[in-house]
Amino acid sequence: MNPSSDRITLQVNGEPHTCPPQTRLPQLLERLGLNPRLVAVEYNGEILHRQFWTQTQIQPGDRLEIVTIVGGG
Repeated sequence: MNPSSDRITLQVNGEPHTCPPQTRLPQLLERLGLNPRLVAVEYNGEILHRQFWTQTQIQPGDRLEIVTIVGGG
């Protein structure tokens, strides 16, 4: 068995990342050390509304742009 077959590769903010197959978006954010309440996600060129995050399974070649929301005055 090819050891790389248990990982998929995607792009996060232009950088290659790997994760296990069948990873859902909230799990990926957690693996990246991000607080899901404080980020916005663009998924393959579209803003992905938070209500769809738990249904979104990461696929090989997906492109995510993750922006951290910063508060302040």
